[in-house]
Amino acid sequence: MRDKDGSGLGACSGTLLTQRAILTAAHCVDGDVRSVSVYLGSGLPIIAESFVAHPAYRSSGGSTADAAIIIMAEPIGRTPIPLLLGRDARVGETAIVSGWGRTQDAVTATLHAGSTTISAVGGTLLETQYSANVSSVCSGDSGGSILVSEGGAWTIAGITSATSANVCNTGTNYYVGIRNSSVSSFILGIVPDAARR
Repeated sequence: MRDKDGSGLGACSGTLLTQRAILTAAHCVDGDVRSVSVYLGSGLPIIAESFVAHPAYRSSGGSTADAAIIIMAEPIGRTPIPLLLGRDARVGETAIVSGWGRTQDAVTATLHAGSTTISAVGGTLLETQYSANVSSVCSGDSGGSILVSEGGAWTIAGITSATSANVCNTGTNYYVGIRNSSVSSFILGIVPDAARR
């Protein structure tokens, strides 16, 4: 993300919904962000055509509307991931978290994915707890997804939004639930052709 002067404002993760639409967190594109570039893991970053945050997102007080869509000018040639809209995620369910965030060794810009267990499911948020035998999220993973299996495919259950601590691998991780009607309406209003299960 860059400001009006082209200065870098940080980096987040995202998940492809269609060949041109990427789901991320609203706090990634909030404030002074004037342009977004997307890095696919190789080659040069691609400048996004546009981006929009959920209109109810507020940067203070922990927002349950922490969702945004990035639109690309051209298809980017990666496989989209469907949204989990047919059921709620379940406490105790195995999930995969992924993102381009730091590791506990502060290594950046490498896509990582790991297994975790959903510890709480609310009307707006999903939670996972750090422990020695599950994966956790870190700075730069914001906007990435927590995925659960449905019908033999990995599906997006939530958007990585926050952690309870300022350091990696500790505390509680929070994800904005895709089944929240405000969030799903926002996403499908912009990306009506997003796959869903």
